Amino acid sequence: MTDRAMSNSRLTEGGEQVERRARSRPTPIVPQNSVTGRTLMLLIAIMTFLSCVTLGAVVLVQKSAVAWSSDVGREVTIQIRPIEGEVMESNIRTAQSIALAVPGVASAEPLSLEQSQELLEPWLGTGLDLSALSIPRLIIVQLSDPQEADLDQLRRNLEAINGATLDTHAAWRHQLNTMAGTVVISGLLILALIMTATILAIVFATRGTMASNRTIVDVLHFIGASNSFIAGEFQGRFLRIGLRGGLFGGAGALLFFLAAGAVVGSVLPSESGEQLGVLFGRFSLGFDGIFALAAVVPVIAALTAVTSRFTVRRFLMQIS
Repeated sequence: MTDRAMSNSRLTEGGEQVERRARSRPTPIVPQNSVTGRTLMLLIAIMTFLSCVTLGAVVLVQKSAVAWSSDVGREVTIQIRPIEGEVMESNIRTAQSIALAVPGVASAEPLSLEQSQELLEPWLGTGLDLSALSIPRLIIVQLSDPQEADLDQLRRNLEAINGATLDTHAAWRHQLNTMAGTVVISGLLILALIMTATILAIVFATRGTMASNRTIVDVLHFIGASNSFIAGEFQGRFLRIGLRGGLFGGAGALLFFLAAGAVVGSVLPSESGEQLGVLFGRFSLGFDGIFALAAVVPVIAALTAVTSRFTVRRFLMQIS
């Protein structure tokens, strides 16, 4: 065997011994506490926080939209316009009886004249005398089962009453679903952009760490350590960074939603709280929302580890 072959054999054996010792002892090859590692952990925590807040907002809007659509779908409105020669109260009672006779209708409650006037106050203002105006009257019909209710039959039966029309709120439900879908898609796009920015940050941080630890990498290469072993060491290091940063960011997001719920429930005025409650449902994520936020942490950690491994292997191939 030549001297060169014997030297290569010793280097290979030395690399294998280094790998066995690295796996058997707790002393890490990659430095644990470095400026790059701490900066990356802070960046991952911020990105995880933004990802969880975005995903939580998407969950809240989706839940609220489902609740809105369900509530609107269980209610239809009968409008009776005042027509000369028609007795309004008689038409109201007739329409109420017609509605209650339709299968799937749970109740039909007419609004009083005062309640009808209150509905116009946001547009006309308060303190106005509306008694001289001919205001349409409304009957709120609650459906026990929207699937079983025969609204076509109800609409045909109401044709016997002059000035009576049926509003199923279909246009409102369509606009509501479109708005909710737009918000959800926008939130998912923002989440994808955050993930992309996180990947780019991990790539730059990994290359910076590799450059600052070039001496260690060269020594490991010199004694025959494989690229897979070196990449695994860096991958383990970045996996721990990703887990810590993800846990900090996820915990911060949960605290954010808890604080937001407390603010909406007690600090804001009742009117503002009710409006935000209609939009976001009292900021209650529920178990499925909390599970979705918790799932972001391992996803971020795995993304950090996989990205760092590919970056390290590509870096090693370039310097080999």
